[in-house]
Amino acid sequence: MESYRQAVGVLPQPLRAQALAVDELVMARTEEVRLRVGMPPTLVLPEGEWPIPGAVPVDTGLLGQVVELASRWSLHTVLEQLRRGYLTVEGGHRLGLCGTAVMEGGTIHALRDLSGANLRVARQKKGIAGPTAAVLCGEGQLPNTLILAPPGAGKTTLLRDLIRCLSSGEVGRPVRVAVADERGELAALWHGRPSMDLGSCTDILDSCPKALAIPMLLRGMNPHVIAVDEITDREDIAAMEQAVGCGVALLATAHGSGPEDLKRRPIYWEMVRKRIFQVLVTIRVEEGRRVIQTDAMERFLC
Repeated sequence: MESYRQAVGVLPQPLRAQALAVDELVMARTEEVRLRVGMPPTLVLPEGEWPIPGAVPVDTGLLGQVVELASRWSLHTVLEQLRRGYLTVEGGHRLGLCGTAVMEGGTIHALRDLSGANLRVARQKKGIAGPTAAVLCGEGQLPNTLILAPPGAGKTTLLRDLIRCLSSGEVGRPVRVAVADERGELAALWHGRPSMDLGSCTDILDSCPKALAIPMLLRGMNPHVIAVDEITDREDIAAMEQAVGCGVALLATAHGSGPEDLKRRPIYWEMVRKRIFQVLVTIRVEEGRRVIQTDAMERFLC
């Protein structure tokens, strides 16, 4: 519930008060707060979206206030994040934004006329990675591991706890883990201090693109493991190849509904074909329960 209360702190009054007035069980289970212009704000729970009681439809003025509050009235300091369509706030909560993109030279320069926002509640769940970590490190060393799951299934939460397990020595001796935290969600650094517990032997490079962060971490931090969240670009793959060639283990996540997506998406198939990863961990949701499965990546080369 504390994560929820912290996240909705970026909402302006009276919406914040209305969000805090819901039942504590609802707070504990809320995954997102959705704001869409012309529609009532909603809470996203595992079983669906529910309007916040008493809240009036969202307008553009309210969205502007949310962005101001999330940036602590310093929009100039978060412009680069805003160009990517999101803003990470204290505690690792992520505010995703929609609106009209302002294009310059083929890239997004800004967002104007905001039409919607998605406030994702970040939660740390210590201990959930224990069984998976035991399987992965059963032979004494972490293999290059890819976590694949659809949005909202818990990839980042599992990755965060795996990092903590490895760094804290819960599955063997503690190892140095270097984290390329491009979106500021894994560690949620705040003035240099992580808001999330990633273990005692973890080094974090925040808000740097993975393709640049991985070589920096290799050169500067002498890691045993490099961890990244959400592989999206071929540049990420090139940087990971470099890390593998230096003898560093990889721990990464990617979006996908199942192993079949490894062949459907060219970037993912390139990773499989180049044998960058040795193990695939998949997460699926069945009747409200998350099911985690571990397989050798070789199975999917045929």
